[in-house]
Amino acid sequence: MSKTSTIVAPPAGVVDGLARYMRPGLLYGVLPLAVAAMVFTLAYRVFLSNELTEAEGRLSLYRSTVVAELERFSHLTFVLARDPFVVATATGAPTETLDIRLAAFAEQAELDAIYLMTPDGLTISSSNANAPQSFVGQNYAFRPYFRDALAGRQGEFYGIGATTGLPGFFIADPVVDDEGAVVGVIALKLDLIRLENTWREAGETVVLVNQDGVVLLASDPSWRYRALAPLSADQRAQIAEARQFDGQDLAPLDWTLLGDTRAEIAGQEQIHLTTDRLPHDWVLHYFASDEPAVTRSWLAAGLAIILGGALLIAFQLRRNVQIEASLRRSEAEEVLLRRSNERLAVEIEERRAAERRLERTRDELARASRLAALGELAASVTHELGQPITAMRNHLAAAEMTDPPRSQPVGQLSGLVERMAGITRQLKFFASPGAEALEPVDLRAAMGEALTLVQPNIEAGGVALETTLPANPVIVQGNKLRVEQVMTNLLRNALDAMEETDDRALRVEMGISGQTAWFEVRDRGHGLGGADLAELQEPFVTSRASGQGMGLGLAISAGIVKEHHGRMTAENRDDGGAVFRVEMPVTEAVA
Repeated sequence: MSKTSTIVAPPAGVVDGLARYMRPGLLYGVLPLAVAAMVFTLAYRVFLSNELTEAEGRLSLYRSTVVAELERFSHLTFVLARDPFVVATATGAPTETLDIRLAAFAEQAELDAIYLMTPDGLTISSSNANAPQSFVGQNYAFRPYFRDALAGRQGEFYGIGATTGLPGFFIADPVVDDEGAVVGVIALKLDLIRLENTWREAGETVVLVNQDGVVLLASDPSWRYRALAPLSADQRAQIAEARQFDGQDLAPLDWTLLGDTRAEIAGQEQIHLTTDRLPHDWVLHYFASDEPAVTRSWLAAGLAIILGGALLIAFQLRRNVQIEASLRRSEAEEVLLRRSNERLAVEIEERRAAERRLERTRDELARASRLAALGELAASVTHELGQPITAMRNHLAAAEMTDPPRSQPVGQLSGLVERMAGITRQLKFFASPGAEALEPVDLRAAMGEALTLVQPNIEAGGVALETTLPANPVIVQGNKLRVEQVMTNLLRNALDAMEETDDRALRVEMGISGQTAWFEVRDRGHGLGGADLAELQEPFVTSRASGQGMGLGLAISAGIVKEHHGRMTAENRDDGGAVFRVEMPVTEAVA
């Protein structure tokens, strides 16, 4: 049992008094906060836009710095590869003179090293020949830049030095003799760590990553050789083969991309911008705090609260004067309002009573309509099933009177039973109105299922079938079985329409036009005659002989198409027959 509780309303005067005291409080308390929140939001958007503009400028500056640093010495190896001392040493001359010459070049250009290698990768001369970690005697044939230079083109590569253990950018060019044969490779190593120092001294957060997403340089040295995303096995194999990051586990970097211009790195959410307009598919990431924008927004919100408070005080002083005059008018109006409310209550009750009578009348009309439809359906079923049942009785009686009893009526009875099943099958569709959940349906697959169902009819009738279906799926939101039911009904109607024609050709087409998926069924039958589609969709309207159907197929199909937010059209063909077209909205994924 459910319990009902009665709520006793306070006197109207008390409610009005509370409302008068609460409204100014709400005005003073809520409105300033709402204005401050709105001002803060708008100001933050403006200031954040300024921060983004400034960040884009800083990112462009750092990108230019990186590009300039990479390209500053790209010509040097090309020039050294044609130096007579380099060529002579590569072809067998003593290395001492070239060691001194390369050391002078490296010191003047502030390079880590310049060194000459034989075609098999062995270093024979270097600017650091006399240093403890000299490149002389080391073989760098495994480096990609060496293989590129040996192939006749300039090679560039960033990695940790195999000899020094220090990172650097390597540039190499082939050394050729007078006959054009490659006799060696001249290479230099450029230290880019000073870029990190520049970023760090400027208080910036900058990260430079290569095409694999591995951090090459970062304003925070602990981020170096971290991966923005887990590396695949192939990527790790290529890195290991080139010994690009020896001794590094390339663990993932602690960062999360939050949107187009937001990211969280090292536990802090910041502005995040990137540029990939760098050589070797490198990407430069720039992070900036939005604290300046937040601070300025709070200042703007505070100023708005002060101005709003002043306006509210002035408004309240003026409002007090108006309230005094309003109170005098309200006393007289209250009497009139009470009388109007009493009259309105009577009118409302009368209208409710009228609405209840109208609702009962509508229910009675609906029940009467349903009873009429059921009567018509029962009459049609009785008429359609009466003849097959009578025929069955006659055949059975004839079979019983023969001696011995004949088996021929068995086949005839099977055909009659099939006719009866076909008649009642359509009635079963009315029993399930199709409240199933909708899901993505491929019209091509549904048409394939429908054609499979009617294939025996096509073969039995000697019908020439021609289909034109798209190469890609045609996806709509619907119920697969009910869509197949529409297709099957249209195909069966087309086959039935061609039973008495000589030119039996059935054509099925499907496609997408803009946001609409469609399919057509064309036949060479007797056409629509003088009827239009609206008439053919009426239940129990059929052009077929008695016992061949109840005229429910198009009515069912029209209802299903309407459930799927589509439409069905039909028209006669100029060369004979009819064409039925069904259109349904495609899903957004396909559109």
